[in-house]
Amino acid sequence: MAAPALPPLPPQLKSIQHHLRTAQELDKREPVVAYYCRLYAMQTGMKIDSKTPECRKFLSKLMDQLEAMKKQFGDNEAITQEIVGSAHVENYALKMFLYADNEDRAGQFHKNMIKSFYTASLLIDVLTVFGELSEENAQHRKYARWKAAYIHNCLKNGETPQPGPIGMEGETFADAEREEAGSSSVHSGSTPSSSSTYEANNIPTSNYTGIHIPPGAHAPANTPAEVPHNTGVTSNTIQPAPQNIPLVDPSLYSAQSAGEVRLTPEDFARAQKYCKYAGSALQYEDVSTAVQNLQKALKLLITGRE
Repeated sequence: MAAPALPPLPPQLKSIQHHLRTAQELDKREPVVAYYCRLYAMQTGMKIDSKTPECRKFLSKLMDQLEAMKKQFGDNEAITQEIVGSAHVENYALKMFLYADNEDRAGQFHKNMIKSFYTASLLIDVLTVFGELSEENAQHRKYARWKAAYIHNCLKNGETPQPGPIGMEGETFADAEREEAGSSSVHSGSTPSSSSTYEANNIPTSNYTGIHIPPGAHAPANTPAEVPHNTGVTSNTIQPAPQNIPLVDPSLYSAQSAGEVRLTPEDFARAQKYCKYAGSALQYEDVSTAVQNLQKALKLLITGRE
């Protein structure tokens, strides 16, 4: 079922264009993540300007898209239950981050990994629809945005980026945004173009706040990728990496309740969240993350402590 087309994006709502673009790209591969990208854009747009006629018209059409998706995926727990949706989006965002981070640390610098870093930061934005970001996710977002800008500028200037974490001073995401700020409109089913793009199979790309990268090439490892050919990357074939499976905490075998454990509703909610994280991780064949979260849930339920 095709989503209702959106009118041109009003200039006042420019800050949500990249989240809407990401939603477009994920519609077929990750419709749940695409849904929450649009929900974030909707909530953010309402806060920015819901009164002027062009903004009201745009947000109304965006709301129609959300309603259509909710109807289409109404039997999906990740849409109907926020705790499942939150786990699903977070897992996808962190998988994307880890793919880019692994490429970075291996010295494999290319436009796909730049896009992975930046899109991961956008999806961490999306997590705010479920509540305040954890400190860890806030740091991931800051680092991913900075890394995307830093590597992009290095490659553009013919310099070799330094892999892994390095000092962030002197190179900010805002610098890249000011340097190559361009305008693009978001239309359903269309590919926005910018004044300065790089070509991949002669397909114009959108301006990701100063970072020009091919659409659809940002899937994390172990997920279906739509990587364009002839991008100039010599070793960008993504192979499933060997997984380090954590040992089961031996203390869980002998763990006993300290008297009568009284679990609060918050304890049950946290245990449920860990189980949902584990289920979501298994969708990406990530055994390590699944095991870690199941152990956390088990320890909480047995001992009443995390």
